[in-house]
Amino acid sequence: MGTKVGRLKNYCPAERLFAAFHRETAAFLDSSLENAYGRYSVIGRYPYLRAEENLGRLRVNGREMDGTLLGFLSRYLKENREENETGLPMISGAVGYLSYDYGRSFEQISTRHVKELDMPEGLFTFYDLYVIDDLEKKELYICTGERLHSYEWYESELSELAGMPDRKIAGGTELPDECEKGGKEAGGESSVSSDFTKQEYLEAIHSMIEYIRSGDIYIANMTRQIKVKCDIAPYEVFRYLRRHNPSPFGGYLNEQNFQIISASPERFLRIRAGNVETRPIKGTRKRGKTQEEDRRLRMELEASEKDRSELLMIVDLERNDLNRVCEPGSVQVTELFAVESYATVFHLVSTVTGQLKAGKTAADLIGAAFPGGSITGAPKIRAMEIIDELEHSRRGLYTGSIGYLSMNGDCDLNIVIRTAVHQNGTYHLGAGGGITAESEPEFEYDETWQKARAVVEAITGGDKGWMDH
Repeated sequence: MGTKVGRLKNYCPAERLFAAFHRETAAFLDSSLENAYGRYSVIGRYPYLRAEENLGRLRVNGREMDGTLLGFLSRYLKENREENETGLPMISGAVGYLSYDYGRSFEQISTRHVKELDMPEGLFTFYDLYVIDDLEKKELYICTGERLHSYEWYESELSELAGMPDRKIAGGTELPDECEKGGKEAGGESSVSSDFTKQEYLEAIHSMIEYIRSGDIYIANMTRQIKVKCDIAPYEVFRYLRRHNPSPFGGYLNEQNFQIISASPERFLRIRAGNVETRPIKGTRKRGKTQEEDRRLRMELEASEKDRSELLMIVDLERNDLNRVCEPGSVQVTELFAVESYATVFHLVSTVTGQLKAGKTAADLIGAAFPGGSITGAPKIRAMEIIDELEHSRRGLYTGSIGYLSMNGDCDLNIVIRTAVHQNGTYHLGAGGGITAESEPEFEYDETWQKARAVVEAITGGDKGWMDH
């Protein structure tokens, strides 16, 4: 069954359409920061196949099966391959995530920590309807396999929504033009806690530095987990976050018993017509309060030998990972030390590219490179073992990946940072940073706040009390 693709006559931003059905089991890969990496947004609706893995058990549409999630996805995508000649990033396929915990199984790295959240370790859902928003051309496209409804039915439904007044969505619900209040300011009570006290985190960093000086590793990511109890609705947090901290690789995934809210700035893996790209981030500075301070902090990051050294080590790791599945000699570093600006931070970023070997798939690439080197360390396996020893909780989804796998073999996956999972009135998020022999523990602790700040403020309305935990 081929996919039917057409352009909607009336343009309406994807986020406005999504407001009408965010309560459904639906997915929104949101490029709220429009740039070279954030041209398209993707909405998935009307699921027809759900594949998940949890604690080593694979289920497809609720039925237990042998094998792994990645193995199933690889077979299904091959058996149902469909070319995409439209120029759109995808027209059919699956949207979902792989958690960091799922990635541990690749290298058979056990964990000493209990699982807190009731959610699969890996989940991808195939949707019958995809709505693609070309943010550059201001055009909306409908892509459907017509499994559940006809193209005309979807077109009629979306045209009606697109033509509604700006401050209305389906059912007459008010949709304010702006979302200016988060958390407590929007009427919710909140409390914030961390799995580390400040002193405990500083001691863990000292321990990690000792491992580095002993030669076990060169660099590793050190994470703290944060919980925010708040009765604000997760969709309101998402709206606030996307407005105040736009990102090219954000999203909102609504499941029956949990929601994922992401404002990730980092691309993990992309395949486009066999061309592979990864863009690791290492190095962060907060934004300044004045233009002069902002400029000084940007220049400080750009000139930082410590941050450049961190990023260079991760670039070498990513090159090695890509070389496992790319054509010999094709892996190149096309951008080494670029500074990117976001609402609350600057980041130091590199780009590594390659050409996928003939016969290799997105699943092979994920198997070679997941979890991303920028949020594990080098060497990767030993870094992940030390991470589990020194961190106080499972990472869960944090530092995993969210994105899509296309029926034509393409994919685009982020690194799960600046992301919260909501379940039973509590938001779960992580924040961490790369530790090297030159790391200053106090600076590293403060950096976790800068990285978590946008998400925590979206939930709490600006409460900074957790910094003292």
